[in-house]
Amino acid sequence: MADALEHLFKILSHPDFLSMKGLTGEVPIFIHTYDPHDEDAVRRMVGSLVSRLREHGVSLSIVDLFELFISHLEEEGRLERIIEKEKSLSKQKLLETLNNLADPKERLIPRLVQQINDDSIKLTLLTGVGRVFPFLRTHTILESLQPAMMRHPVVMFFPGQYTQEDGIGSQLRLFGAVANPPMYRPYYRAYNLEHYRL
Repeated sequence: MADALEHLFKILSHPDFLSMKGLTGEVPIFIHTYDPHDEDAVRRMVGSLVSRLREHGVSLSIVDLFELFISHLEEEGRLERIIEKEKSLSKQKLLETLNNLADPKERLIPRLVQQINDDSIKLTLLTGVGRVFPFLRTHTILESLQPAMMRHPVVMFFPGQYTQEDGIGSQLRLFGAVANPPMYRPYYRAYNLEHYRL
């Protein structure tokens, strides 16, 4: 984790990265992958990274997607009702309910954009991707974020793999799972931070 922390700090604190130099109109969304088994260590590492970036003068926002969703439910007065109904709902019905309430285009992305839409913020870090699965999927978040993007870079911490393969394109494999069949593979306009060079 120490090497990952140093690598990320070097990139995310660099003026060229923060000013989105070289993106030529592309959306400034980046994905940092990690082994799902390292979830706890990555959380601690992200906390250290945030502290170091702020000490370095980088104004940033950190958003846990699960916490964002929970606060959304609380503000709408739905969280307690869902908890009460959970015992009586089938898993499928509960998933459908959470899918509807987590709709990114209508609910979460506008809330996220409102939270980070501040000219003083130079960087946003997104965590909690694994915690919102399966009712909120990464490709849906990315597709919904793209039209709203963006005045500054966004880095999503992703517990899995992000690969680019000839003839197939980009693939996100949450928890290292098997990739989707070709007809169901979405197009990701996000950069793999592992391949980013200053």
